[in-house]
Amino acid sequence: MSELLQLIGKRIREFRKMRHLSQGELAEKCGLHPAYIGQLERGEKNATLASIQSICRGLQITMDQLLYGIMPDDTEAGSFCAMNQINQLLEGLAEADQLAIYHMLVEALRLKS
Repeated sequence: MSELLQLIGKRIREFRKMRHLSQGELAEKCGLHPAYIGQLERGEKNATLASIQSICRGLQITMDQLLYGIMPDDTEAGSFCAMNQINQLLEGLAEADQLAIYHMLVEALRLKS
């Protein structure tokens, strides 16, 4: 299995779980077979761009969001950049909460300087 396939599969699983969807529910939203979703999540299958597009639509994310921060050549296998992790944390929050956290971050950076 390619490291890249495993990383993409892991991201699909993370987004699916964040949305409280089973593999079957995601497959239904995407028009794909549940077994195929499982194979993608385990890094066993190489998804087509059309499949990835369908999955992103089912997860209500952009392809950028799915692929952002994946670094298969990084020295730490499976690592994601910090910005991607921050985006994931903020994603489920209300806009007002996101804005409040943004202002806290701006203040923290100002104090650091």
